[in-house]
Amino acid sequence: MVRVTEAGQDTGATTAAGERILAGLDLWAEWATATQRAIVGAALESFAERGFHGTSLKHIAQGSGLSTAALYVHFASKEELLFALSRRGHTIALELVRAAAAEPDPAAAMRVLVYSFTRWHAEQRTTARVVQYEQGALTAAHAEVVAELRRDTERVVRGVIDRGVEAGAVTVPDVRGAGAAVLSLGIDVARWFVPDGPWTPDALGLLYAGLAGRMLGMPA
Repeated sequence: MVRVTEAGQDTGATTAAGERILAGLDLWAEWATATQRAIVGAALESFAERGFHGTSLKHIAQGSGLSTAALYVHFASKEELLFALSRRGHTIALELVRAAAAEPDPAAAMRVLVYSFTRWHAEQRTTARVVQYEQGALTAAHAEVVAELRRDTERVVRGVIDRGVEAGAVTVPDVRGAGAAVLSLGIDVARWFVPDGPWTPDALGLLYAGLAGRMLGMPA
């Protein structure tokens, strides 16, 4: 079944391309063993529920079913766990925008990018909320690693916008500002999205892809 936006645009190609990208992303691929995944998962849930500063190693140990001493075999501190999650989450975001940017047509690339980025932040809202909003707890060295991943992501998005401007498909007065606005749309989803709300991740992705297109002056 073909779905169209209120402007009459077929959204099937955007959805199909976005779903292919999302299917290729594995948040947990960095942690090879069940024990590591249990620890990281418990840390994620505790950070989301209590915040970084409200989480203790005891909370993580209880959530993972391990002793506190056993955690140190895999991670030196709760900050190292936050860094591992933050690095992986931002690496996923970078992989996502790079895959979307590979679309030859810049307008199609931007629609797929916004759809995928928005949908991922809705579907993975717990992870996204922690990695986006707990960065202040990272050490300076770890924060710089994450900041470089964010800069790389921003560069990819600006590259798509630049291609759109060159092709006459995008009209913006400030490419850097437009790139920041596009990313902010998706990032903020993690803060407020709830599964039983008015939008599904798919519907929200399509809505934001359309809104971003209008913001960038793309043809309907």
